[in-house]
Amino acid sequence: MVVHSNSAQIEIDELFGLTDKHLAPIPDSAPRIHRLALNAFVEMQNAAQLDGIQISPASAYRSFDQQLAIWNAKAIGQRDCLDDNGNCIDIKSLTDLDAVKAIMRFSALPGASRHHWGTDLDVYDATAVADDYRLQLVESEYSASGPFAKLDYWLNQNAAKFGFSRPYAEDRGGIAAEAWHISYAPLAREYELALDLDLLADRLQPVNLELKLAVLNNLQYLFERYIQIT
Repeated sequence: MVVHSNSAQIEIDELFGLTDKHLAPIPDSAPRIHRLALNAFVEMQNAAQLDGIQISPASAYRSFDQQLAIWNAKAIGQRDCLDDNGNCIDIKSLTDLDAVKAIMRFSALPGASRHHWGTDLDVYDATAVADDYRLQLVESEYSASGPFAKLDYWLNQNAAKFGFSRPYAEDRGGIAAEAWHISYAPLAREYELALDLDLLADRLQPVNLELKLAVLNNLQYLFERYIQIT
């Protein structure tokens, strides 16, 4: 099935992370990204390398099933769900809607993750830390005193030259700020425009999703607050 954005046709399986046929491997890395974003990413890596920065992907494409596993593990307390201060939340002490909001602060709803598209990556500077460094992907790592401060500044100055944006650069009250998250904007925008409320609801309806009733009953609110970027 094909869905339409303003200027492109998008395969629905790509939209929801149900296929990997549109992906290509990143050289010297395990993660894969959209084949049409690969050259731009490699060019950006090469440019950063000249400035002493090794832009390395911590993650890129993530399938629907992978995102579903993350979601369900957090919803039942098998995986930590953190607050803004990095403290573990007792997810079972919350109402269902509050639990959904707590999860969506840091983890996307399955079917609504930008990582499904292959256009988005989480990146760090491999030259700034030791080989055995335990990457956390938290704001302090990208702050002025963090190991990836130079990368953060470089991306602010240069990412757009290669077509990349930083969709979670600011905390707008829904998803927390993610300085590590970059997106190949020319493609990501088409997927974003193709994703709508009804398509997402249809995708989630038959899925074994924890907290599903709270999600579906509040999907418009969640869509506007945690999913839509622009």
